[in-house]
Amino acid sequence: MKTLFLMRHAKSDWNAEYGSDHDRPLNERGLWSARAIGEALAADDAVPELVITSTAVRARSTAQLAADAGGWTSEIVLDPRLYGSGADTVVSVAAETPTGVDRLMLVGHQPTWSMVVSALTGEQVEMKTAMVAVIGLDIDDWANIGSAPGRVEQVYHPRDHLD
Repeated sequence: MKTLFLMRHAKSDWNAEYGSDHDRPLNERGLWSARAIGEALAADDAVPELVITSTAVRARSTAQLAADAGGWTSEIVLDPRLYGSGADTVVSVAAETPTGVDRLMLVGHQPTWSMVVSALTGEQVEMKTAMVAVIGLDIDDWANIGSAPGRVEQVYHPRDHLD
């Protein structure tokens, strides 16, 4: 059994000064949301062992803030393939994960993240900013991620974790 956590980056700041879309930072709400989700996952003992994130500033900031707030010891790896990619590429990235990792988090972007949920589970989840869809997969090796249907086990949304 493997567990995939798909996390969409938190709310970005469209009014900030930045060069390209890749460099857009998080806004204040995004900073709070990323931390809230990190704490919520830690409180539920649902911490990933490995986090692979898009290289976009808003995605990697989300991953780092969540990990720091939740006290995760997860390794965070940047993968440029998760920026501007389709569902097939995301699944391919997951398929490269070492077999010893049981809980993997991928941090990235819409609309791809909703498409990945649908491709792996047949379920429709609109992945809003800073949401995490937890997908249970009946596989022993990440290389088989596309061969067995998964199921959405839980969805975390920052608004559910207001102080």
